[in-house]
Amino acid sequence: MDEENLRRLLGQNIKLFRQKKFLSQAKLAEKMNISTNYLSDIERGLGWVSSSSLVNLADSLDIEVFELLKPKNSLPEDAASILAKYSEETLTILAKSIESMKKNTYRSLENLRNQYFLETRRAAAAKSRMRRKDKTV
Repeated sequence: MDEENLRRLLGQNIKLFRQKKFLSQAKLAEKMNISTNYLSDIERGLGWVSSSSLVNLADSLDIEVFELLKPKNSLPEDAASILAKYSEETLTILAKSIESMKKNTYRSLENLRNQYFLETRRAAAAKSRMRRKDKTV
């Protein structure tokens, strides 16, 4: 593998892991204390990092350094590789949709719970009335 391919591999893996963590380039660059333009250059295979920056990058992504240099075909087909195929805008829309679904599910469960407790209270009240009625007879 020549230097150009190594830079390209590093850039692809950075992007993959960054998207897996739902980080924008700006957020990752801020975590690393580097410019967004510099991170963009690295992701596009146009720049390289020092060994200390490589460690900083891995730490910022919560991964081991070697994972940044693994060939793509050795990375498992998981959510990260799927998400890497989509734009940040699409992922934002997806995240909002999931959040909306969670809220609606929570509301539905809350309504079911309230309905259950209401029916339980009604049944208990009916039982109580029946007992009182039986005592008076």
